[in-house]
Amino acid sequence: MADQEEEDLRTALRMSMQQLSPPEPKRSKPRDSPVGAPTFSSEESSEVKTRRMQRELMAAAAEKRMLASKSYSEAVGSASKSVKKEKEFSVKDVNLGKKMLESEANQLFSMVFGDEVSKEILAQWSNQGIRFSPDPETSMGLVQHEGGPCGVLATIQAFVLKNILFFPHEFGKIASNLAQNSGSSRLSKSECVASNNFAALTEDVKRRALVRSMGEILFLCGANRNAVIATLSVPGNSVEGSGYSPGNEIISNAFEGLSIESGSDLQKVLRVTTCTSQESALQSLDAALPVFQSRMGALLFLISALLSRGLDMVQADRDDPSLPLVTAPFGHASQEIVNLLLCGQAVPNVFDGRMDLGGGMFLKGISKSVEVGFLTLLESLNFCKVGQFLKCPKWPIWVVGSESHYTVLFALDTSVQDENELEERESQIRKAFDAQDQSGGGGFISVEGFHLVLRETNIKLQPEKVDHLCSTGFIVWSEFWQVILDLDKNFGGLKDTTGLMGKKVFDLYHFNGIAKSDLNGNQFGCGGETAIQRPRLTKLRVSVPPRWTPEEFMADVAVSSASGGNESSGKDVEVSKPEPSQHAPLVDCIRTRWARAICRWAGDPPSIV
Repeated sequence: MADQEEEDLRTALRMSMQQLSPPEPKRSKPRDSPVGAPTFSSEESSEVKTRRMQRELMAAAAEKRMLASKSYSEAVGSASKSVKKEKEFSVKDVNLGKKMLESEANQLFSMVFGDEVSKEILAQWSNQGIRFSPDPETSMGLVQHEGGPCGVLATIQAFVLKNILFFPHEFGKIASNLAQNSGSSRLSKSECVASNNFAALTEDVKRRALVRSMGEILFLCGANRNAVIATLSVPGNSVEGSGYSPGNEIISNAFEGLSIESGSDLQKVLRVTTCTSQESALQSLDAALPVFQSRMGALLFLISALLSRGLDMVQADRDDPSLPLVTAPFGHASQEIVNLLLCGQAVPNVFDGRMDLGGGMFLKGISKSVEVGFLTLLESLNFCKVGQFLKCPKWPIWVVGSESHYTVLFALDTSVQDENELEERESQIRKAFDAQDQSGGGGFISVEGFHLVLRETNIKLQPEKVDHLCSTGFIVWSEFWQVILDLDKNFGGLKDTTGLMGKKVFDLYHFNGIAKSDLNGNQFGCGGETAIQRPRLTKLRVSVPPRWTPEEFMADVAVSSASGGNESSGKDVEVSKPEPSQHAPLVDCIRTRWARAICRWAGDPPSIV
């Protein structure tokens, strides 16, 4: 239309500039003109006609222009209304980021779930948000409703506790017995005893702690260079609010019916944003928090961590990259996922460093110290050996793994990790032994490795002891340890004839975020038939005997009691006897960190499943 209009205008312009000679019009026989009447030539008649044609063409062009202008105005008006409407909607929109390539989305989906994944597993990972418990007693805890994503939730939970308990200057004063240090936002580990008044936590404190923890994990995965935040291209996913706010309801409604069953499905809705500064990452996470609180939250955070690390780097971290990260048949988070979130690398093992298998082959473990640690029931069953990096983290918080679930163990007092002289010596010897252990935590080393341990730890054994330990061609930790316990301190052993080693007593807390029946306090639902379904927080009193073996301690008590001979001394002995330990699988996990620990609690045993 625009081209025709322009052509008409050009034609009109030419006709106005030129003397045209149109064909002579037909006319009737001329009549005689009256005298004095003006005469009109044929040329004048031609000029009039030319001008008339010019006016008609220009009028037609003008009419077309007006029609076009009217259509444009209507379009602009409609677009303006649409833009206004869209702008009102975009107030609630985050920067959704860019779309993934289909090949990258397929690779990501295959890495997480494999080529054949059941609908049950997909449902578990598509129906778990990152939400705090509404129960006042466990308000600092994240609730798990579905099996599977507990490895992701427990790790985030551990970082949330670290920030809430040990960074009170940044999240409000929630610690007691603190030596205030106004010059630093981080409390000294040696002077921090946090409060257990979790019911006093405000929603704002919890929200900021969660956002900071998520950002910290993602930057850890991104080698402190960047964090990738994965969200979904559903409008309204930056509605402010937390908990069960209307914003979360909008997101929930927007995700109604959303199903991700393939890499193609993922590619259609997934949007990623790369943040190169922690400030921008925290802002993006805070804006997108309702999305992470939605039913897709746990899966989106796992995807964010994987993309922050880089898919190729994740595959290079693993010993067997052909296996899916979400394990079949129950859809649990693999150890690689937990390690990625704890230390920034998706390595499959929990020992320190690398294990050389010979021939250029080796197994990859934890390569550096971590903020929060890891303990596992599998170590107590001799299936693996957790190294010192995970066992002794910077802060007294541990993700606890069982055969099918992940929970969190923590202390309020950072001194629970302090070691006395003999404990430090034990750790030194064990670390040297483990460095020579090529059995994957089996607890034995070669003769050559044994001599290296003796030299490195300055242990002086009698030749006959050395020959006895080496007689089978390999040295077992348990046999070596008994020799060390009987060896005097002056020769590098741990036998303490003074008995000055003090008894350690401290409190631990265990949090299980999965909603389970809670029978503590005889709390039941309607009619007393159904127990309340909620997360569990259990306080444990832990004591470590003052001797290296309980048998030795009890033997000494018996001897002292028999030789005392009077009632008062007998009472003193009774007071010094350790209380009998309650038992649960969690106690076995605790004893991998504090050997011979005696644990007691009130109410039902803490559950790690």
